[in-house]
Amino acid sequence: MPTLLFANLPVENFARSRAFFEALGYHFNPQFTNENTGCLVISDTIYVMLLEHAPFAGFAPRPIGDTHGEVQASLSLTAPSREAIDEILAKAEAAGATVDPEISDRGYMYSRQFTDVDGHIWTYLWMDPAAVEAH
Repeated sequence: MPTLLFANLPVENFARSRAFFEALGYHFNPQFTNENTGCLVISDTIYVMLLEHAPFAGFAPRPIGDTHGEVQASLSLTAPSREAIDEILAKAEAAGATVDPEISDRGYMYSRQFTDVDGHIWTYLWMDPAAVEAH
């Protein structure tokens, strides 16, 4: 069995966060989703548990920080193309994200990022397969 990643993120309002990620084209695993917690399915091996503050506090040994004023983490996901990145960023902006206007384009690597409705930073990254194989 492959190693699975379950990241846990605090959210202010699960219904709002769920609507945001569904607008990006993602879905939630109904087995692990209720009115204040949800399992966002990124891929077959990557899941993000979005938990409102009260249930999140049950997992966290320290207080929840202010994600709108401080960085807790930056989540990076690969994308199949530059165009796919631009499409997901457009969807994110339309759904309420703050899109970072800076684009990193090194020719062989392209990335963009946004801050979601709960203040979490997401980066989407494409790398030229030929450049990856050369390293």
